[in-house]
Amino acid sequence: MATESTLRFGAQTDEVTSLLRIVNLVRTAEATTRPEIGRLTGLGRGVVTQRVDQAIDMGFLEDGEFGPSSGGRAPRTLRFRSEQARIVVCALGALHVHVGLAALDGDIIDQTHQDWDIARGPAETIDTVMTLIDELSARNGETPVWAVVVGIPGPVDFDSGRPVAPPIMPGWNGFDVRRRFEQRFDAPVWVDNDVNLLALSERARRGSEHVDLIYCKVGSGIGAGLLSQGRIHRGANGAAGDIGHVRVRDSDTPCRCGKVGCLEAVAGGWALVRDAEAAIADGATGVLARAAAEGESPTPERIARAAEDGDALAISLVQRSARVVGESIAALVNMFNPGVIVIGGAVAAAGEMFLAEVRQRVYELSLPLATRDLSIVNSMDDEREPLRGGAELAREQLFDATFPRWFADGRPTIEGVRAAS
Repeated sequence: MATESTLRFGAQTDEVTSLLRIVNLVRTAEATTRPEIGRLTGLGRGVVTQRVDQAIDMGFLEDGEFGPSSGGRAPRTLRFRSEQARIVVCALGALHVHVGLAALDGDIIDQTHQDWDIARGPAETIDTVMTLIDELSARNGETPVWAVVVGIPGPVDFDSGRPVAPPIMPGWNGFDVRRRFEQRFDAPVWVDNDVNLLALSERARRGSEHVDLIYCKVGSGIGAGLLSQGRIHRGANGAAGDIGHVRVRDSDTPCRCGKVGCLEAVAGGWALVRDAEAAIADGATGVLARAAAEGESPTPERIARAAEDGDALAISLVQRSARVVGESIAALVNMFNPGVIVIGGAVAAAGEMFLAEVRQRVYELSLPLATRDLSIVNSMDDEREPLRGGAELAREQLFDATFPRWFADGRPTIEGVRAAS
């Protein structure tokens, strides 16, 4: 068994380095038998056996079934013990909270959802989230939590985990989101913009570690998650991708952020609701107007559905939103040169109608070289997307960024993870 002195991480040793690599090779399924580990690492059979035994003793690996024989004795496979701990993911939206539990391999074990107004503030919101987590834990057993990820619909200083002047989140500016979760779970906590989680979910779904991708979410607000060679690009202060507050030409419409002419104020879901209500008050007819007369006020989701059903007002609102969003995305395409653009969110749920307008504007306004191999597609529109993305973020931080700092302890620690930041 590895001793405390051997695995103390004041300095890296060959033993520690090889042990870390072996655990990660098995975790990512790059190697599932001892002979495969030997071929990939160049370590001798005896050293591989010793390191694997250490990893098993520490609880990271265990023996599985026998693999196929190549002529001699069939090798026993190894598996990463993904069930030994949980990842808690909390995806906070403008009008909902979505909470899930994931295994260490990223699989979503269970989830729950509740309508919620993020403007009710951090204290009430986090209390509600904790209640939902407790419900999930009661259904799935009290397995240790190794990481918590919180996605929020606003700018985040990723290093501190604090929201920075989020336009639709009154009372959240500078709030220490991490603290309550760290106290509750005694585990490291990461806070990020919700669209970054969606971008990471797309990376996982595509199985592409080096993809250049933009995820554009057109919901109540508008934002983008940027993947460069498979890594989230957050910028110097976490503001990268905040296209919702890019200025729209010739617009002086007031925005919730206090400025005027922002993309979100023209094309975001809340802007479409504002314009739908004004049109209905002026005598517009159709699906939206009839629903409003029956007490169902317009929402971004209802506008998208009504557009699909042929409502003239909804179609005009959705198409105008898509054209303006496409113009802003075209600027990103020229600067960023992604291979894939994924469009998601409540407004984009209008489907091909929205996507066609975006495509047209992007191809009209972007450079030919930037669009030569570009794919513009709809998201899967799966409510588990942000949960998968949060699990991906946690796995990336635990096993790629901070693993050497904590694995001698057998589980991640808040202090070890922060020391690696």
